[in-house]
Amino acid sequence: MNILTTDVSQVTDAIGQISDQLQSNLGTDENMDIGKRLIVFLKEFAPKLLIGIVILIVGLVLVKIVMRFIIRGLKKSKIDPAAHAILEKLIKFGLYLLVIIMFCDSIGINITMFVAVLSVLGLAISLAVKDSLSNFASGIIIVFSRPFTIGDFIEAEGVSGSVVEIGLIYTKLNTIDNKQIYIPNGELSSSKIINYSAEDKRRVDIKFSISYSDDAHLAKQLLLNLIENHSLALKDPAPLVRVLEYADSSVNIICRVWANSSDYWDLYYDLIEQGRDVLEENNMTIPFNQLDVHIVNESDN
Repeated sequence: MNILTTDVSQVTDAIGQISDQLQSNLGTDENMDIGKRLIVFLKEFAPKLLIGIVILIVGLVLVKIVMRFIIRGLKKSKIDPAAHAILEKLIKFGLYLLVIIMFCDSIGINITMFVAVLSVLGLAISLAVKDSLSNFASGIIIVFSRPFTIGDFIEAEGVSGSVVEIGLIYTKLNTIDNKQIYIPNGELSSSKIINYSAEDKRRVDIKFSISYSDDAHLAKQLLLNLIENHSLALKDPAPLVRVLEYADSSVNIICRVWANSSDYWDLYYDLIEQGRDVLEENNMTIPFNQLDVHIVNESDN
């Protein structure tokens, strides 16, 4: 509380000094009429203001030119594309701030006082938007720690989708059904993230069930042949087809086959559909849970 009071007093003093400077430029004689004050202003302050306006215009033009080169350089660099937007905004903010400081200095405003005003404004803003600042810091952590990047398919905070944008405050996802989800960076950086696109290959695990009366060895061979003849199934690592368990009503067979990450769902659905077809074509029974009920007639006892 004392720190805030001290900073506010510093800003008040700084604004007072700036006001005194402007007053001195308008004329120090209290008895001077408006016309004479205006003449003094034009002689003393107008040239500085004109120079300041020129600096401001030239500075803004230079910022645009510099930002074009920076954007081109970022595109050609090895920096993660997810970091480009944040770096561009930070650099642009710094350049604009530099132009404003040069403008204030050219018209005679003391830079020390200007910095004092900015410091208190910064403190007030930070207290008002502390959650947003936390999200901003988390966004920088996400960009440079790279748990994911733009284009990756991730799952976090109970939702999943493709990363479209990593912003200063939010990360935007597009879901499979084309909905946009915005997750605050602060929540995202502290949550468990599953990145389905981090590796080039993914393993497809599918379980098939057959009856106890069916030939498990034949079923395994049929499924293995199906996988080996599928164009999206990778040969290395080799696919695995084994009996997984003897359940209450079925013999469960597990198929584990590797695919390129981009082909995962196509291969998954193909095997689900074609696997059942090939089993049924060879007279395999697709079992379901059964319950045998025995009725006991009390009169027989």
